[in-house]
Amino acid sequence: MTDLSALTGEYTLDPAHTTIGFTARHAMVTNVKGKFLDFSGTLHLDGSDPAKSTASIDVTMESVDTGNKDRDGHLKSADFFKIDEFPTMTFRSTKAEALGDEDYRITGDLSVLGVTKSITIDLEFNGAAKDPFGNERVGFEGKTEIKRSEWGLTWNAALETGGFLVSDKIKLNFDISAIKSA
Repeated sequence: MTDLSALTGEYTLDPAHTTIGFTARHAMVTNVKGKFLDFSGTLHLDGSDPAKSTASIDVTMESVDTGNKDRDGHLKSADFFKIDEFPTMTFRSTKAEALGDEDYRITGDLSVLGVTKSITIDLEFNGAAKDPFGNERVGFEGKTEIKRSEWGLTWNAALETGGFLVSDKIKLNFDISAIKSA
């Protein structure tokens, strides 16, 4: 297991090098991928005792981007994200654990549409480096799956051939680059 004690400290997500993304099955035949372009977040890493590490992320729902303006507009509407009423999605960690080697797990509360549910994200530590500008960086890659219906995201359309237009299962993926605070 990598010795992370030197990495202990406060970090801020770097939006230019971080992706908060999702994948949903569309029409039962293909995957549609999207991401959020506007977010902020902080990490407290405790390299000596990873269980004391925390994460906090705020996502602006209006920033959803699937590469299709019509679909993005539909996601922002009352059918899905209701951005006028619920402009922000949040994640607040409640537990962190080291699983061995470079693998970690973080559990926390995901709030969407005013509904808060616990999720668990498996993370891989991708490394630490000092960039050319003197910033100390850490990187993590993570993923989890949720059922969108558990957060009240239930809009759908039945397909003539059976099944639904949008899957209930959503894959969430995270490529995190965070900069240590001075």
